[in-house]
Amino acid sequence: MSQENTEVDYDLIVIGGGAVGENVAGSATQQGLRVAIVESELVGGECSYWACMPSKALLRSGHAIRAARRVPGAREAITGGLDADAVLARRTAFTDNWKDEGQVSWLESAGIDLIRGFGALDGPGRVKVGDRVYTAGAVALATGSVPVIPPIPGIAESRAWGTREITAADHVPQSLIILGGGVAGTEMAFAFSALGTRVTVLSREALLGREEPFVGEHVAAALENEGVDVRIGPSPVRVDRESDGSITVAFEDGTTLQAEEMLVSTGRRPATSGLGLDVVGIDDNLIVDDTMLVEGTDWLYAVGDVNGRALLTHQGKYQARAAGEAIAARVNGTPLSGEKWGRHVATADHRAVPRVVFTDPEVAAVGLTEAQAREEGIGIRTVEFDLGSVAGASLHADGYTGRAKLVIDEQRLLIVGATFVGQDVADLLHSATIAIVGEVTLDRLWHAVPSYPTISEVWLRLLETYGRPS
Repeated sequence: MSQENTEVDYDLIVIGGGAVGENVAGSATQQGLRVAIVESELVGGECSYWACMPSKALLRSGHAIRAARRVPGAREAITGGLDADAVLARRTAFTDNWKDEGQVSWLESAGIDLIRGFGALDGPGRVKVGDRVYTAGAVALATGSVPVIPPIPGIAESRAWGTREITAADHVPQSLIILGGGVAGTEMAFAFSALGTRVTVLSREALLGREEPFVGEHVAAALENEGVDVRIGPSPVRVDRESDGSITVAFEDGTTLQAEEMLVSTGRRPATSGLGLDVVGIDDNLIVDDTMLVEGTDWLYAVGDVNGRALLTHQGKYQARAAGEAIAARVNGTPLSGEKWGRHVATADHRAVPRVVFTDPEVAAVGLTEAQAREEGIGIRTVEFDLGSVAGASLHADGYTGRAKLVIDEQRLLIVGATFVGQDVADLLHSATIAIVGEVTLDRLWHAVPSYPTISEVWLRLLETYGRPS
């Protein structure tokens, strides 16, 4: 559906003022466009107040004390556990006490208008907020995603925590059931176990099952070593909030499990409800090209989680930068760099998505897993190496355990996937991402010399395991 060129209130209206929406708006504004953001909650969005920032703040203190305990000399200096109140206070500080004045000030300094309220499409290039309709040459949807609640009897009525409630918790429960073995479930298991909560994780499949199989094995072993009860397979058949406030989970075999609180973390879906997509004849399953333009339109864009391509903040921000410049190029009538890896496209979505799970050990991966590469019919060879055998890792912590794996396209001698599991491996990831995006061949990688003694020496060990290309 197209829009006629008429006088409009803005060149671009962005619905959704989270990190992704801010980046679309900022990128377009830098190219001279008149831009407004519509936001119904807090400017800064999920990542700033209920996801990335508060969750990592909750995790960091536990990681620090565990890291110290792995090193003689530091271990002996630890005489107590975490101060839960101090951890929660630090978390709250990172959310600015759930106030968005700082983010609003940034919008003002960037020359971006803020429209408070819920925005919905009212026609091509038309956005309705309350009783008023605003017009624009282009509209970008950046509304993120919302939790998926499994169809378990009683779960909706139980008032179980979601990811928002647990990252904003004002107290540490004595016991906690976590339903879901994905990223949020495993991270919060580590965070609250370190705070003294008795944690049980219920997962239908292996933890972090979308990654290489050894990933879930390492994370499950670490959780169990922390005293977390990890149960793979059993699915609840009913959830109830009891009169004393506790949660009871019932299983098919007649057994039950009880805890003070329960976290439901079983996935997310694009937040398209109520956006008025039906008004402009578009299905909720948004399909976009690499400039984030919605299929069948010349004015509507969908960026970040809402388009379902890669539900990660950093990837959404990457899409947003490309989309903002693409929108500006179209509005300004300047050439569009739409070729692979061009200025106005999000090519990395297809082959080079980096992801980190801030468990302990950390999980860092980019590109394809072995299973995904084989499904695509790529002729591959994989190499793995024990991270604990690297000198830098053994210095980093006594008893360091971890693993690294490369998935290599044998025909082109290029890395198409990399996975690292171990303490503090997240910073290894960007080198792998660069190798994939830059299509750096294995023979050239031999000249990228890792510093000794660092954990990054695993790169040399992986290349040695593969062998020198002839």
